[in-house]
Amino acid sequence: MADLKYYDVILKPVITEKSMNLQAENTYTFLVNPQATKTQIKTAVEKMFDGVKVASVNTMNYKGKPKRRGLTVGATAKRKKAVVKLAEGSIEIFEGL
Repeated sequence: MADLKYYDVILKPVITEKSMNLQAENTYTFLVNPQATKTQIKTAVEKMFDGVKVASVNTMNYKGKPKRRGLTVGATAKRKKAVVKLAEGSIEIFEGL
């Protein structure tokens, strides 16, 4: 398990049409550190946003896409996405979007 502080776990919110529709069900989507566990994500959300209680966390790992430029071969960075369902409270950064 990685030794991550709670402010290093959540990288940024995901702002897509589907994630905005999930807010009606009190569900929010974040890009998180690829080494973060579900427990770390839960505690990070509860500490970063006041009055929020997390009910469940679902995570998805994305591999980096292969890229090539001439003879140089590489890949984009891998990502991890977390879908967080709240039991109580709401997150203010998504209000008004």
